[in-house]
Formats: sequence, structure tokens, C-alpha cells
Amino acid sequence: MADILIIDDEESVCRIFSRAVTQMGHRSEQAMSLGDGLQRLKKKAFDLVLLDVRLPDGNGLEAVDDIIASTGNPEVIIITGQGDPDGAELATRSGAWAYVEKPPAMDQLSLHIARALQYRDQKARARQPVVMKRGNIVGSSPAVTACLEQGALAAAADVNVLITGETGTGKELFARAIHDNSRRASQAFVPVDCAALPETLAESVLFGHVKGSFTGADKDQRGLVREADGGTLFLDEVGEMSPELQKNFLRTLQEKRVRPVGSVKEVGCDFRLIAATNRDLESMAAGSRFRSDLLYRIRTVSIELPPLCKRLEDIRELSVYFIKQFCLRENIEVKSVSPDFFDMLAAYPWPGNVRELMGAVEGALSAARYEPVLYSRHIPENIRVHQARNVVGEGRSVADDVADTANRLPPLQDVREKALAEAEKRYLQDLMRAAKGDISGACKIADLSRSRLYTLLKKYDIR
Repeated sequence: MADILIIDDEESVCRIFSRAVTQMGHRSEQAMSLGDGLQRLKKKAFDLVLLDVRLPDGNGLEAVDDIIASTGNPEVIIITGQGDPDGAELATRSGAWAYVEKPPAMDQLSLHIARALQYRDQKARARQPVVMKRGNIVGSSPAVTACLEQGALAAAADVNVLITGETGTGKELFARAIHDNSRRASQAFVPVDCAALPETLAESVLFGHVKGSFTGADKDQRGLVREADGGTLFLDEVGEMSPELQKNFLRTLQEKRVRPVGSVKEVGCDFRLIAATNRDLESMAAGSRFRSDLLYRIRTVSIELPPLCKRLEDIRELSVYFIKQFCLRENIEVKSVSPDFFDMLAAYPWPGNVRELMGAVEGALSAARYEPVLYSRHIPENIRVHQARNVVGEGRSVADDVADTANRLPPLQDVREKALAEAEKRYLQDLMRAAKGDISGACKIADLSRSRLYTLLKKYDIR
């Protein structure tokens, strides 16, 4: 018997679905709004959620990630009154089990429910404890834990992996962790920054060359691909590869054979590929800026790393880790930390992600080198200024404002979400003006997929 939550603002629909669920031998609860549904998910572990899209207090599609990450990690079936291919794509990408249009045939809905619960049951019984050597990966948030589980599964299978995420989210750290947990751990891990490859020498750097193949080639060179023979080749910023290099690397990846520049012979090379990018390769492929056949090859397993603003609960743990590392490196005593230090770090949006946090902590430690305790005043000025402008009245100190307005400040998450929403809406309005309403052109400018752009335009009612 499963526990199923129905989130729909139509009372008649809730009754019909609840009756169907009961007839299948399961328990059901109903929530008439998204907020009520999310509150119920915090208090109780459900096995499955039947989720409407258009709710009085939000779009159900935008809450799929939060629902799946809630207590019990339920499966989700989207039920909507208006069919939308982009919404169906978004639901699928978010991990929803199915996307069903209203009014659904009850036998069809029952089949979806039965299959989703069967899948959930098999997944629970088949799940083995995932143990993964983290290396330097720090964080215990659900978002990071989910990525570590994906990484552990990828490490166990000798398949190509694509790691995506914003700059500074730790893509190379995850690539190294996958390598260190794979059967290739004892062999070389060879990182390649595709953005730094000189265009005229890129093939020589990757594939090697024979003596005399070009001016300056005074001896044979193996190339980085062959250096990874038996181990892992990590292509960072793979989206920056030139079209010609993409074509040649695709053959190398398919055949696992390398032809050095100037040679007529190919050499076998057994390497495992992990690629990383902060760009939307699918959108680039649609615009013929990245080979779709190469994308299919490198994306056997895909892991998307969350930005730091989506894992704020990890900031304290990350900061403590960086403090210990810095003090050990500088051979100084580990410092104590005042609560206001962590409070200010947690209030910042971190556009540069973990890399920016590391720089900020090291800057604070440098400023407090001869002091035993870290305070918020040691944090770099740009972060303190941001906090002052967004939380504190102009011309007042952080301490004065917090003391005066503690009882009337809105929740930090509300402030952050409102500021982000306003910035996104302004950007999208400017984007559509710049693209003159052309969706394809706007996707190229913003480096967004078509489905993501449609979702954002609908969210802010921009035509």
C-alpha cells in the first residue's frame, strides 16, 4: 500500500483521483494549492505525487525538483489541462514519471500509477549502498548527495560522462572523483582545457605528432589522448572545441584509435572520456555550433552540478574546510569563526559559486592573519557592500540594521527569489527586444534551450 499525494486546485478532480487511488488499494491525501502540497511533503514521506501544472499559487512544473527532493523522494506524475510540448519536455528533464493531459482515461492513469510504484519498489529493492571516495568534494546537501550517487553509478560503469554546471561548481573535482572510484583509478587522469588549446596546434596537442611533421616538430610527441591510455581523459570546456577538432575527435572516440599529425598509421588507445561544460550543448547542436553526433557520444551519462545558491546549507561546511586548508598551508593556527561570518556568507548569491566562496574565505583569512577569530568585517569588501545594499538601509552598519529590523525583515529566501525574478524578467524583456521576437535568435544570444526559454517567457508573461 502506497501513500499518494494529489495536488490540484479542483475539488472534483481531487475526489475522482482519490477514488481511483483508493480502488487500487492505496492511501491518498489532497492539497488544493502548491504551498499546501509542499508543506505536506515536508511533514510526511509520500511514494507518489499527482501534480497539476496550473495552481493558484504557482506552476507545478517549477516545483518538480523540490518535490522529488522532499522527504521520501516520491515519484511524480504531471496532470495538466493544457497540453504543452515544452512543458512535457521540462517535466521529463526534471525527473517526472509521466505527463498526462486532462481529463485522463482512468485506466490510463491507473496504469501510470501502477508502473511508477512498481518502478519505485524495484529501485528500492535493487539499491545498494553507494560508497564513493569524495576526494575534495565537500557538502552534505541533497543536491550534492544526488550528484555523488550519480557519480558513483557512473564510476562503476566504464561509460562516457558529461558533467554540466555553472563556472566554479566543481566539475573537475567530480571528474576526478569518478576516475578515482573507477577501475581505471591506478592509471592516469589527464585534464585538457579545450578553451586553452591553440587552434593551430590543437590536433598535435591532443593526438600527438611525428618528427618533421611541421616546423618545430623536432621529435615525436604522444599527445594527451595517448597519455590517457588505460586511464581517463577529461575534456574541460568541451563546447569550445573547433568544428574541425570535433570531427577528428569523434572518430578517435568511436574507434579508440589515434592518428598522430604527420603519420599514416593509427595507434590504439583505450581511454575513458569525461567531458565538462558550462554551456548548453543541446542548444549549440541545434544551432550547428556543436556536432550532435559528438554530443550523443559524450553524453552517455549526464550529471548536472547545482550552483552554490541551490545548496546554501553547504556554505558552513565548505567554509570550515577552506579555513582548515588555508591555515594548514600557511602553517598558522586554525581560527575560530563568529556566527555573523557564516550569516553574511549565507546571504550572498555567489555568482562565482564554490570557487568564489573559496576566494572570499581565503581573503578573509588573509585580512585576519594575526587575529584569532574571523568576523564578518574580515569578508572581502564587495560581499559586505552587497549585503549592505540589499539588507541594510544606506549609511547604516550591518549590526545597527539587524538590531533595528530583525522583527520586520522578510525571509532571506523571499528577498533572494524576488531580486532574481526581477532581474530575470528585465533580462528576458531586453533579450526579446534584441532578438526582435525571434525565438531561435534569442536562444542563441542567451545560450538557452528552446524549452527553457519558453518556460521563462511563460513564467513572466512575456510575449
